[in-house]
Order: sequence, then C-alpha cells, then structure tokens
Amino acid sequence: MAEQVDVIVVGGGLAGLVAAHELVKAGRRVAILEQENEQNLGGQAFWSLGGLFLVDTPEQRRLGIKDSVELARQDWFSSAGFDRDREDHWPRQWAEAYVNFAAGEKRAYLNALGLKVMATVGWAERGAGAAGGHGNSVPRFHITWGTGPEVVRVFREPVLEGAARGLVSFHYRHQVDDIIVENGAAVGVRGTVLAASTQRRGAESTREAAGEFELRAQAVVVTAGGIGGNFELIKKNWPTERLGPAPAHMISGVPAHVDGRMLGITEGAGGNIVNRDRMWHYTEGIKNWDPIWPNHAIRIIPGPSSLWLDATGKRLPVPNFPGFDSLGTLGTITRGGHDFTWFILTQAIIEKEFALSGSEQNPDFTGKDVKLLLQRVKKGATGPVEAFKSHGVDFVVRDNLRDLVAGMNEITTGPTLDFEQIEAEVVARDRQLENKYTKDLQIMAIRNARNYLSDKIIRVAKPHRLQDPKYGPMIAVRLHLVTRKTLGGLETNLDSQVIRADGSAFNGLYAAGEIAGFGGGGVHGYNALEGTFLGGCIFSGRAAGRALARDLS
Repeated sequence: MAEQVDVIVVGGGLAGLVAAHELVKAGRRVAILEQENEQNLGGQAFWSLGGLFLVDTPEQRRLGIKDSVELARQDWFSSAGFDRDREDHWPRQWAEAYVNFAAGEKRAYLNALGLKVMATVGWAERGAGAAGGHGNSVPRFHITWGTGPEVVRVFREPVLEGAARGLVSFHYRHQVDDIIVENGAAVGVRGTVLAASTQRRGAESTREAAGEFELRAQAVVVTAGGIGGNFELIKKNWPTERLGPAPAHMISGVPAHVDGRMLGITEGAGGNIVNRDRMWHYTEGIKNWDPIWPNHAIRIIPGPSSLWLDATGKRLPVPNFPGFDSLGTLGTITRGGHDFTWFILTQAIIEKEFALSGSEQNPDFTGKDVKLLLQRVKKGATGPVEAFKSHGVDFVVRDNLRDLVAGMNEITTGPTLDFEQIEAEVVARDRQLENKYTKDLQIMAIRNARNYLSDKIIRVAKPHRLQDPKYGPMIAVRLHLVTRKTLGGLETNLDSQVIRADGSAFNGLYAAGEIAGFGGGGVHGYNALEGTFLGGCIFSGRAAGRALARDLS
C-alpha cells in the first residue's frame, strides 16, 4: 500500500470507531483495518444490549435513586480489589478517571452525538452482600434506546462522513500479522489480505490468504478486542486458585474471530500485557436455537426469583443468587465439579424476570418500537423469550414438579436428578413465603428489589410458591457457562499509549477497548459492575484519539 495516513487503527469495533471519530474531528487521516468484512463494522458492541454505567443521572433521580460519585467510587474499587503494585498501577488511575467520567461528562458526550437512554434504570450485578464488597449499591444500568446498534451508529456515521471527505479509509479482510517498529517506535503494520467473505455479521469466515499488505503511519492504535472466542487461550489464562478448575465445556458469547491474536502480536512488538488471569464470564448461558456463530450462547439476564440448583439438584449456597455476583457464582459452580446448573421457576417469573442479552433478542429496544415495548408490561413473556421456551434445547416446561424433574433428567448431561431432593429444596424455599419476614436471604433480596419501583413494575415477580398452579406452568432451564470479556490486557497510560515491560511509554503505539482491559490493562480489576464494557471502549478509544490528535506532528 502506498496510502499516506496519520494513524492506523487495527480493529473496526467500537473503540476503533471512537478513536477514529476523535481523529476525524481534528482533521487527521485514518486507515481502519478489520479482519472481517464490512458487515462486522462495530464489532461486539453491535450485539450488546447497550447498557451504560452512569452515575447520578436525571433518570436515576426521577426514580428516587440517590447516587453519587463517592458511592460509585466505593463500589468500583471494592469490586475491583486492586492488589498488584505494578500491574494495577495504571488500572487504578483509569478506574478513578472512568468513575469521574461516568458521573460527569459521559452522558453529555453521548447525548451530543444523539444517543439517548431509557427512562428505567436496571440494577445489574447486585453484589455479594456486603456494603464494602463487590456490587452496585444502587441501579446504574442505563439501557440505550436502540441498544448496541445505536451505540455503534452514533460513532459510525461521523466516521463515514470522514471517509466521504477523504479522511478515513476502510480496509476489510486485512489481518495484521506484525507491527512494524523502527528506532523504538511503531510506524506501521503488515499482514495478510484474507479471501473475500460475504458471510453475515458474526458468522465464521475463511482464513484463506489472498495476498499481503504493508501500511505505514505516524502511529498505530490497536483495538482488536479480547479472547472470548478463543477457548484455548481462556483455559491457558484461567485463574484456577480464584475461580476453580477451568471448565471442560463452555459456550461462546462472542464470534469465533474474537481470538485475542493481536495481544500476542503486540506483545511480540514490545508491548506489555498485565492481569492476564482476569476475565469475565457468565453462568446463565443457554444454547441459541438459531445460532449465528459456533457454539452461540445467549445469556439470560435474570431477576432474583429463580431457584438456582447445581448439577446434582442442590441449591447453590448463599450469596449465589441470580443477578448478584457473577464471578463468585462461577467459582462456586466450577469447584463443584460440573459446568452447568439449573434454574427452577414459573411462568409468572419468566414473564417478568427473564431478559436476554443481545440486541437481536430485544427487538423493541433495538428497533425503538414503543408499541412493542409496551408488551413488556402486559401478561406474557417477550417474543424472543417465548421462542427459547418453545425451541431451546435447555428448557423444560411441565405442569408439576415431578414431571418437571423427569424432563430435566431427559436432557441432563450430568448426574441423574433425585425428585425427593429437589422437592425438599422447593418446599423449604416456598415455606419461607408464609410470613412477611424470613431467614431466607434470597427471599429477602426479592422483597428488597421490589422496594425499587422500576423493579416492582417491570422486573421482579410478586413472591409466590413455585408449586402454586396459579403461577404455572413450572419451568426448568439448564444453564451453561458462557465466555465473554477480557479484563486484563495491554498496559496503557491515561492517553491509551501502550507501556513497555520496563514501564516506559511505547512511541507511536496505542491500545483501546477490550484488548487494553478497557483501559490501563485492567480498569475493572477482578470484577465488573456491568454497563461498563461499552463505556470502557468509548472512554479508552476517546483517550487514544484525543491524545493523537493533540500530539501528532
């Protein structure tokens, strides 16, 4: 390639688009290289529910939520658990900066681009049960009106306008194999031109080579995503002491091309990787009955009411409740020797409490369809949830508990379930509903959630006995472990400039988004508070773009 550009952006996901947007605003010339085809512009953000971590917003205040930057900072740092002197040096600073961003400029920055959030605020990752421990003290999960595709759109459109002005060029099916370093500075990339692909967004594509390329610039920004589609790399980095043994079976929350290969390439060029063992996976996965990528997983975003049993039929120990502590529950499951669990619930619970991850599973939010949205407050589950209940291989629906357990045994891949044992768990739980008070912490959590108006109206079912036919039929869901996000990555300073192993800044080399642990090499520490992944791409991509716009000659 003889093309003359100021900056090369490796990866066409959200972080790359944000960096390009900031560079275009400054009149810089940018080349965006993406190993997949044009359909995949926007990366994993396109598939997301569009949740954003925001602090002390008008939406929160209208719902009576008292939030503050101080409370958010307490929640973030308590959840992160930063405990490594060198590896957490920059993540600590990124965390401080990001919380201030979420409580300050973030909402206005996005609103100016045309992004709007919904009036309700979700209470995600409610934590492990201690004020000074992991979790969100208050609801902070703001869903974008238009979900992930809308988040992508507000950055894609100005970048496309930049392309129309000759400031941006797109190079699809360009797989970077090497970062060119001369005199200690990154000055370009070289790699393989992959054979053309017409696959739809997210589908696996050929790695057949069709040529080679080389492109040079003043700086390179790596925004190539994480390792969620690379099961071998996940297992290699798995933190056994913290999360138990690596599971033999997981299903994939991201497409196959989310392979982490640019981590190794950037490290080989001299960039430093920190916190490799920090990762974020989910425990409430179901196999997609209409898959797009291999082992395609959909995550249930649950309300707090389902009874959660391990693979043997025993109730998970406190505080492993649906929607509370993702990694704590993951460790409990893997140390139990199995890689799946069960929800037992009712039709009333599935109608009120089951949301599905992914823009395509929420056509009302994604399509900005108010009429369809109003169906959520009426009787019946959403169309996508009902489709999974009817077609999903992980769902069992029966009129009574004995038949339900028999159906669970028909699909189990683990021990045969004993009806008497499961009946004892269900009966013990249901007896705790006979009084307004209880010793059962999950029942307390349900009642606490219903004190929040938004949860009471649209998110948390009225407490009831699971065997009460008035709320039936009964439902069981087999839950798989789901790969998702990389929390560690390339170490970067607050300008998103890559750091070398000796602690010095790498001239000309920047990284943003998931490959940089969403900033610094691990802004989340050990635990995420949800709604922070898109925001991390935006914040770190913006930092890279603004720094380069300021500093390039």
